Amino acid sequence: MYPTPTVCPICGGMLSVTRLHCRTCDTTMDGHFQGGRLAQLTIEQLQFVETFLQCEGKIKAVEAKLNLSYPTVRGRLREVIRALGYEAVELPDEPDSGMPISEQDRRQLLDDLAAGRISSEEAIAALRG
Repeated sequence: MYPTPTVCPICGGMLSVTRLHCRTCDTTMDGHFQGGRLAQLTIEQLQFVETFLQCEGKIKAVEAKLNLSYPTVRGRLREVIRALGYEAVELPDEPDSGMPISEQDRRQLLDDLAAGRISSEEAIAALRG
């Protein structure tokens, strides 16, 4: 079985399903059928949605599973949201952030990192809260 194409390979327009067939009883129905919002997604977007759901919406888990950065995962998520016809809600810049740190504390962390007083892992953990 092949995934249902959603975009016309000739003109780029949206395709619609006009025929359904039952393999069990050999019934065929002609008409105009909607596949739902998910049918509008590309194969890559559907695969991303499946991974996102398998990871229970945890972006860090999606990052690890797909070996992608946090900004890339967020970008793909926003792309799927827009493809479904919704507005993306702005998310905080840091994944799973606790209490945000002040600009002064952030600069001190970066100075400590540059001076070798803390490791990059410690800096990242502190920046994420």
